[in-house]
Amino acid sequence: MPATPSHTHSHTHSHGSGTDAPPADPEVLTRRRRAVWLMLLLLVPAGLATVVGLVVLWPGDERTQAQQVAETYLPPGQTYPDARVVSLQTLPCGDTGAGQATCATAVVEVLEGEGAGDYQQVDLQADVVANGVAEGDTLVLTRDAGADGGVSYQFFDFARTTPMVVLAVAFALVTVAVARLRGLAALVGLAFSFVVLLQFVMPALLTGASPTLVSLVGSAAIMFVVLYLAHGFSARTTTALIGTLFGLALVTVLGSVSVGVARLTGLTGEETTQLATYDPTLDFSGLVIAGCVVAGLGVLNDVTITQASAMWQLHEVDPAMGWGELYRRGMAVGRDHIASTVYTIVFAYAGAALPLLLLFELYSRPAGVTLTSTVVAEEVVRTLAGAIALVLAVPVTTAAGAFFATAAGTAAGAAPERRISALRARFAR
Repeated sequence: MPATPSHTHSHTHSHGSGTDAPPADPEVLTRRRRAVWLMLLLLVPAGLATVVGLVVLWPGDERTQAQQVAETYLPPGQTYPDARVVSLQTLPCGDTGAGQATCATAVVEVLEGEGAGDYQQVDLQADVVANGVAEGDTLVLTRDAGADGGVSYQFFDFARTTPMVVLAVAFALVTVAVARLRGLAALVGLAFSFVVLLQFVMPALLTGASPTLVSLVGSAAIMFVVLYLAHGFSARTTTALIGTLFGLALVTVLGSVSVGVARLTGLTGEETTQLATYDPTLDFSGLVIAGCVVAGLGVLNDVTITQASAMWQLHEVDPAMGWGELYRRGMAVGRDHIASTVYTIVFAYAGAALPLLLLFELYSRPAGVTLTSTVVAEEVVRTLAGAIALVLAVPVTTAAGAFFATAAGTAAGAAPERRISALRARFAR
């Protein structure tokens, strides 16, 4: 009958063309479901804990003690208008030991605020003049409307809005041009990170909440959103997220133990000392731990997503590779990544503390005394705690990637002989 050849031809074409993949066998389907469930068992509790932490620790609208005290140090109604230098007259103002110091008196035109259009005379100190001030430059002033004798203007800083905006726009354009939609998603994730830091982490720290919990919850919230936003919902992103959350938890534990054992007070810099005058009840040792967690965000994200991506790429190149072999090859990549990233994190801290290191170079103190002093010890503890968490996050991410990659395999990723057997069985029908 005509119907029979037609059916036979349709069946043969469908499976003989190579366009349809053979169905996954029951064993693979079972392993894939198990992998998905294990992912959910790991991430759902972590996600729920993060949401609960955000709700419980979210700061209220009440002004904190530090904010109330800080307001008393600032004149009420003080503003910061821009002003353009109209004329400049220099004058000697003492000997610095290296030569004659030069100060200046500038006549400026206020460009904004209540005094816009007014001309004011402002004194400029030697360090300001040494940085190069000329007619036409824009300065930032302080305007104190409640000063004795009337409104008072003082130099506050140089105006840097234009160069910073240009640099930020160039960064955004280059990122989007090279990484395209993924770069745009990364920029959105970066903006979200700053929202969490400015709206949750910083205000919550000022309320006196535990810096360890605040930084851990805030960092976890950032990673949940940023990783999936930049890299999409996939098994490899989930693998990276698991490694990142492990690293964050580890750096929190290591930071807490190290700060306690080393007896770090956190009161080492001008900023923390000033914070202590605003609110001495803040947990400054906890702020050191919070700094460890927040500082480790970017490097952990970089390491885990790169390692997870490498694992899945290796699996796609050879789907028949077993868990042990996949882990071994992944760690070969991970070791190179660790070697370069350890340098990155150490040199990043060294660069930030370069002026401090120069001062210690001038002091005639034993190296051991310098390295174990409070100021340096904080940086050392922060660096080492972050580096240990970073290094250990690599094998954890590698193991998770190897497990999920092999457990979530399909028939197309089975061993070659199994795929051939499956095809032969289909054609035999």
